[in-house]
Amino acid sequence: MSHLHTRTGPEPATTAGPGRGLRFTLILAAGTFAVGTDAFVVAGLLPDMAAALRVSTAAAGQSVTVFSISYAVLAPVLSTLTARLPRRTLLVTALLVLAAGNLVSAAADTLPVLIVGRIVAAAGAAAYTPNAGAAGASLVSPALRGRALAVVIGGLTVATALGVPLGGLTGQWLGWRAALVAVALLALAVAVAVRLVMPALPGAAAVPLRDRLTALRRPGVLAVLPLTVIGMAAAYTVYAFAVPTLGALGVGAYQVNLMLLVYGAGAVAGNVASGYATDRWGAVPVLVVGYAAMVVALGVLGALSTAGSAPVLLVGLLVGAWGAASWCQTPAQQHRLIAAAPQQAPLVVSLNSSAIYLGIGLGTTVGGATLTSGVPTMYALGAAGAVLALLVLHLGQRITGRTPAVTS
Repeated sequence: MSHLHTRTGPEPATTAGPGRGLRFTLILAAGTFAVGTDAFVVAGLLPDMAAALRVSTAAAGQSVTVFSISYAVLAPVLSTLTARLPRRTLLVTALLVLAAGNLVSAAADTLPVLIVGRIVAAAGAAAYTPNAGAAGASLVSPALRGRALAVVIGGLTVATALGVPLGGLTGQWLGWRAALVAVALLALAVAVAVRLVMPALPGAAAVPLRDRLTALRRPGVLAVLPLTVIGMAAAYTVYAFAVPTLGALGVGAYQVNLMLLVYGAGAVAGNVASGYATDRWGAVPVLVVGYAAMVVALGVLGALSTAGSAPVLLVGLLVGAWGAASWCQTPAQQHRLIAAAPQQAPLVVSLNSSAIYLGIGLGTTVGGATLTSGVPTMYALGAAGAVLALLVLHLGQRITGRTPAVTS
């Protein structure tokens, strides 16, 4: 693989050393932790939000769909509009917008106002996450790129492990509005940390959106992005409706937060393992194992849900595997994209972030539409999506004709 050249400025890793570069990525991960907490905490709050806004749980779930789709659309657009901004300034501003969106959402007394708040929050997230990923990749040598991406994306997975359950507990103790205010305060705190600690990175040359999207003409890129959408849709068909879907397994309302914690712990483990395994063995084997594990986990959970209850330890094991499978795919997919278009790394990372949230929005839409059809159907659709991901991965390998080389 050729050396990564982003257009966000010089390579800090060449002057600061790879170890220091990895330490900087921890600050970037704190920002993705705030983004991830915001994006996923709603899963444990939907029933209370629906009751307060006088709508159904499925209707309240539209806030998740709108956030995800807004993110997917805005990420490449904002990447173009903000290209000239210094990276640190952009990251801080994005976190401030994220905080503002959460404050609007927390003050909502109707579903439309909540939707507006989620769109504003999505704009902040869409401006932050892709640039954080690209900056993280530029801070280290190519041999450490998979690990750097795993650290930055690790903020999202740690959010599922800690931020989401803590947000759910805050919602239970103080109300869902307090949980969203807490996310806003978190984003503000991280904005201060990024401003004080991160090194300055200059902006890039302005490139029209049409020129940026030329990366989509590359077969390697086209083989990766649809897979990201499908894989994340499979993972999130059930996740946004964790309260009713886990309830069908006999998991009580207060135990849902424990299961979300287990899911998040699995997500962290899967993400970290994916970073190391991708650097050592390549992305495709990691993805095959991940999608196969998702098929098994969601399939067995669906089968158990037909009985109305299941042993808590077994459910926890399967939920942890589901979390690991969900988030092991992101470092591997980003690695494949950067290998396919090394000169357009910030763009392809941005497009992959769009694909992630498009998949989450698609999965949430499918889950909401099938909620009345029964929980087993939702689990079955998630498992079917993971099978489809395996087929698309195989087809993508045949189209490109090779597996992207891995820098050692």
